[in-house]
Amino acid sequence: MDARSIEELKGMVEHCRRNPSVLHTPPLAFFKHFLLSLGAQVPVFGKSGRAEEDDDQLKKKQDKLGFGVSNGDTLELDSSDVVEPDNDPPQKMGDPSIRITEENQEAAQCSRAKAMDAVANGKFQDATEHLTEAIMLNPKSAILYADRASVFVKLKKPNAAIRDADAALQINLDSAKGYKARGMARAMLGLWEEAATDLHMASKLDFDDEIDLMLKKVETNTEKIKEHRQKYERRRKGKELKKIEPKRQMHENSEAASIYKYGEVIEIRSASVLKDKLDFISKIPCLAVIYFTAKWCGPCRYISPVITDLAGEFSKVMFLKLDIEQVMEVAAEWKIAAIPSFFFLRNGKEIDRVISTDISMIGNKVSQHARQFFHCTAD
Repeated sequence: MDARSIEELKGMVEHCRRNPSVLHTPPLAFFKHFLLSLGAQVPVFGKSGRAEEDDDQLKKKQDKLGFGVSNGDTLELDSSDVVEPDNDPPQKMGDPSIRITEENQEAAQCSRAKAMDAVANGKFQDATEHLTEAIMLNPKSAILYADRASVFVKLKKPNAAIRDADAALQINLDSAKGYKARGMARAMLGLWEEAATDLHMASKLDFDDEIDLMLKKVETNTEKIKEHRQKYERRRKGKELKKIEPKRQMHENSEAASIYKYGEVIEIRSASVLKDKLDFISKIPCLAVIYFTAKWCGPCRYISPVITDLAGEFSKVMFLKLDIEQVMEVAAEWKIAAIPSFFFLRNGKEIDRVISTDISMIGNKVSQHARQFFHCTAD
């Protein structure tokens, strides 16, 4: 393809991007079928001019705003200025590839002056015609597109205004008038959050009272949407927690039930389970050994079979094993500085601790405390 053909193709694609409804016209049916063959999604437009949504898309939007929740709540927004979207054929857009002469610029300014006079006299349709003439003469001027966008807002044609505002912002990202027109047009379509973003940018670039007035109305609605969404999110999370709570409780109960197992090393995988076990052993005569270890610790792996043998030998002593990688908060609470670490608890209270890999020392400590404990309980 030559350069001219490529530019024409770019122009057609840009036109479709700004007004996707044209894809459903007979002349562009071939292009729509091509896009669909590639897996693209082409929006379907209803009589109102809005793109219709399938059930999944609608549900996602409802979930986002919280409209899908059957909780009896209603979201009351100020929609007094919202209008039906305009579905007119797209307005003429200039060709940015043409060479613009000084004569063209002067003629464009003359047409713009006529448009401003027409606006002052309330002749908005005449103003759009004059501005279209100006755009054809100087299609690289952001202010001309922004001016026409503002007139389309006055004519309550938000989609046309958005197309012009987009064109203005493509030429000049700092076009305050472009952001203002697009923000007001989006507000007319009930796109409150998008409108707020544009109006804030416009106010930042060039504040005026009209922007401030519209922002107050728009932000009132966006705050209500935010609050509604937060309320919905809290309820959604609450429902999810209710669903998983029985399973979580069952799991914790299962782990907590293992506290009654003697003669083996009990692995603790959460702070809550450890708390349950400590609460339990604090209420009954019990000697417990809490053993801190880690999978990556070579010495820990070396003595692990020995601890298992000690649990079998001293079957009335409770052995609790904690991996510091799984229960970091517990390791921090117990001030674990080295592993393996052993804590000896009598009726829930610490009576001794050992940080060592000396098998004989550990075995002797277990034997010593077991004799003392069971001798006392026998008495």
